[in-house]
Amino acid sequence: MSLADELSYEFRRPNAVQRAMQALGASRPGAWLFAKILPPVDTVVQRLTKGRHTVPSVLAGLPVVDVTTTGRKSGQPRTAHLIAVPHHGSLALLGTNFGQASTPTWVLNLEADPHARLHYRDRTATAVARPVEGAEFEEILTRAESLYAGYRKYQGRITGRRLRIFVLDAAAA
Repeated sequence: MSLADELSYEFRRPNAVQRAMQALGASRPGAWLFAKILPPVDTVVQRLTKGRHTVPSVLAGLPVVDVTTTGRKSGQPRTAHLIAVPHHGSLALLGTNFGQASTPTWVLNLEADPHARLHYRDRTATAVARPVEGAEFEEILTRAESLYAGYRKYQGRITGRRLRIFVLDAAAA
């Protein structure tokens, strides 16, 4: 069974309001705002709804998977709320950080230790991340753009660092 199937992770077609929210999130001011407020607000929404909903899933129609990595300095579990892109049965993560200047901490954590735990709604899976480059990088970026146009805009705003993309494959049992 593929990782995406194991988690029942899928994108649904967004409605008009959700498309408008996606456009806001892709804009420079919207991305800045969401980068600052979304992680803590999303944690609260997930707790209140027992993991059934997230802010991006409701407002923008974007499914959010919780990715728990091991902190590269602390060795402690660190969880990030991320949009994953289905990729040949696996899931891909793009380290765009809303187009902000800094590399997301989860990227640095996966580079130090590629093992992760994924949680989506009521399902959990373990995975191993691998960085991608070249044709696979472009394939994933193109697929990501088809699901959320903000990805290409974020990439265009990233300066002083390179965008990293990881594919998460199911960990061997």
